[in-house]
Amino acid sequence: MEMFHHRKGLEQLEQMGLRYAFYYRQAGDPVFAANAERFASASIIKVPILLAWLHLERAGQVDRFECCDLDREPVVKGAGYSWKLAQRRLPYHDVLLMMIALSDNLCTNAVIERIGLERLNAVIHGPLGLAHSAVERKLMDFAARQRGLDNYIGAADAVRLYTLVKGLPADERTWVEGLLSACQDDTLLKRNVPRDRVRFFHKTGSIPGVLHDWGYTQRCEMFLLTNGVTDEARVVAVFGALGEALAEGVTEDEDE
Repeated sequence: MEMFHHRKGLEQLEQMGLRYAFYYRQAGDPVFAANAERFASASIIKVPILLAWLHLERAGQVDRFECCDLDREPVVKGAGYSWKLAQRRLPYHDVLLMMIALSDNLCTNAVIERIGLERLNAVIHGPLGLAHSAVERKLMDFAARQRGLDNYIGAADAVRLYTLVKGLPADERTWVEGLLSACQDDTLLKRNVPRDRVRFFHKTGSIPGVLHDWGYTQRCEMFLLTNGVTDEARVVAVFGALGEALAEGVTEDEDE
């Protein structure tokens, strides 16, 4: 990525007075710029949740082919549509797929319930080594948010996620990449990349005032975390401009 490309975008974020963390690495030294460390996570917390599930599955404590009863969780809406499904009993494999690909909130809450908040955070802070990330409440739990509970992702933790994913056993990494590549939101870093030009393994997160996109291609790693967003259209334009680097050096038939 040429220096002026990312500098212009980061200058715009600074001018808007929001908190941000940006990371890009393709070859050589990475570009990392941040004016904050800890961010309200929105749905990007679902990546640490997925990795925590895999850690527990290796220990025999959970099983993605175990059956999940969606009706055991209170209905929440927002992202995803599992609350509309006629089939209410699904393997956690499919629940985890909807958690990542559709950012489904009911499915995420079912996964959190199966793991348990205390055990989930113990894995996030212990084996995963994500020091500034935490799951303090379920998704769409507005009462908990009013009590001051929230979910967080750290900028340094977002960098560490690349190491964690790439260090997975081959079969687990293949499965995780299948989920990440099925993400249905291409409105942030991928918004200016021609359709089908690159395969972007990623997860986005968005709630009022918060926009995130974290991911990687076969060639590069990139994320942008933002909190305190007041002019969403301007910030989304910065995401798109920075994300154009995802396709740099990629030929038309090289995206897969």
